[in-house]
Amino acid sequence: MWDQLLITDSSSVCLKIYIQEANHLSSFHLLTKNYSSNFPKLLIIFFPDSNRMIPHTCIFLFALFFVSLSSSVGATSFLNLSLPHQHPDPESVAQEVQRSVNASVSRRREVFETPTNKAQSQCLTGNPIDDCWRCDPNWANNRQHLAECAIGFGKAAMGGKGGRLYVVTDSSDHDTVSPTPGTLRFGVIQEEPLWIVFQSSMVIKLKHELIVNNYKTIDGRGANVQITGNGCITLQYISNVIIHNVHVYNCKPSGNTDIRSSPTHVGHRGRSDGDAISIFSSRNIWIDHCALSQCTDGLVDIIMGSTGVTISNNYFSQHNEVMLLGHDDKYTPDSGMQVTIAFNRFGEGLVQRMPRIRRGYVHVVNNDYFEWKMYAIGGSSGPTVNSEGNRYTAPTDPSAKEVTRREETSEGEWSDWNWRTDGDIMANGAFFVPSGEGASMQYSKSVSPKSANLIDQLTMNAGVLGGPRDNSVSISNGGGANYGGGGSGGGGSHGGDGDLFGMIFGSGGAAVAQSSPPSIVLLSFLIYLILYITTNRGASL
Repeated sequence: MWDQLLITDSSSVCLKIYIQEANHLSSFHLLTKNYSSNFPKLLIIFFPDSNRMIPHTCIFLFALFFVSLSSSVGATSFLNLSLPHQHPDPESVAQEVQRSVNASVSRRREVFETPTNKAQSQCLTGNPIDDCWRCDPNWANNRQHLAECAIGFGKAAMGGKGGRLYVVTDSSDHDTVSPTPGTLRFGVIQEEPLWIVFQSSMVIKLKHELIVNNYKTIDGRGANVQITGNGCITLQYISNVIIHNVHVYNCKPSGNTDIRSSPTHVGHRGRSDGDAISIFSSRNIWIDHCALSQCTDGLVDIIMGSTGVTISNNYFSQHNEVMLLGHDDKYTPDSGMQVTIAFNRFGEGLVQRMPRIRRGYVHVVNNDYFEWKMYAIGGSSGPTVNSEGNRYTAPTDPSAKEVTRREETSEGEWSDWNWRTDGDIMANGAFFVPSGEGASMQYSKSVSPKSANLIDQLTMNAGVLGGPRDNSVSISNGGGANYGGGGSGGGGSHGGDGDLFGMIFGSGGAAVAQSSPPSIVLLSFLIYLILYITTNRGASL
């Protein structure tokens, strides 16, 4: 079947434009172009009305229509934006992270040189997130200030800021359809912004996955909060969530049941994968100071067009496939995925995917990788990897020294991917294979090299604050789950690296080179010109 659109001026029908999902048409067509995978090919056919020349007004209207159609249908493609909420200049976000780290480190140095306030000099670490709130002795009465401390692509995550305080008093999770007031599940499904805190330390064993609604903060500061059980935490089709200072471990698949996701909606859920935290088609998400380990699938999955995410100050351990970014090699909306991974410790018993990236832009900055068994950072389908100021300590296995891995891709394909390393510390024989602009371009440096010991300072509090920073105690008490890639890692010693390597933050950073599509204005002009010549020639015959 055909859909017919008519563009007219006051006197006549100018053009008939047919839209058809087809590749061929016997009639003359001026332009065939597939603007996006979600839009059919345009077959544009021109018929002068009653053997008259097409009025110039109609030609102009057609050009205007073409511009409007292209803007409404393919605007994100023409602007190199795959998602409506992705940042148009990811390099500027990475540079802002660099500046925030430099400012915090400089502030710490100044305070130490002139120690007017002993307490402040002891709490400052140079970590811009922690230094934003931890030096405030009254932080417990000003919890929502935390929402102003995020960096990177998830900086805009508001969580429950501006909302009321909701106190979890009940650790049970008996009913996923009618959750009990006072439970964590009752709080996270509410429509209003909520800042969720915990009355006391508790272990929350989930019956099924915990589906979180928009504008929520789960703030475990001041208590030892452990979340485990079936499904664990799901962020799906939502925005503005902060998860801070909780242990998440031993998450197992579950589902095929009804689960409430809001006060007005209960849906039947299929079987979950058993991720610690699943971020699905969501934006403005910040995961900070959590301890994540030993789950059936991933510890953090960021998929299906999610963007604007920061993963910071976490402690990852005892797991095979740690972090997946991107749903599928062919899922093009993930090209707009933008994630900051900063100040984390990737520790004991980890195997691979720290992260594994499909498409998108990932800024990996100031993390401490001290164990992997296969590789640290992997990818496919042309992601951009910007690795800055990390410490990569390779395992003793001589076949696993490489930090990077391109998955199921020939060198002829991945040689153009922009993977770059800037100021990273390579210890115990670790090496990073750059490509694309990362292999060919030099990045400007705006500050002097810093000692490698800065990594220890920036990540010294990674994991849960106020208790065991990782999940070793929780897991030993709660029973272990099977996880892939067991055995000891044999990560190399960090000693002496501070004298051999430096961390350099560039202020410039080359932008990602992307091919630009033809200009809409130019195309419109060419169409106008073709129509003008054609109709004038027809009139003279």
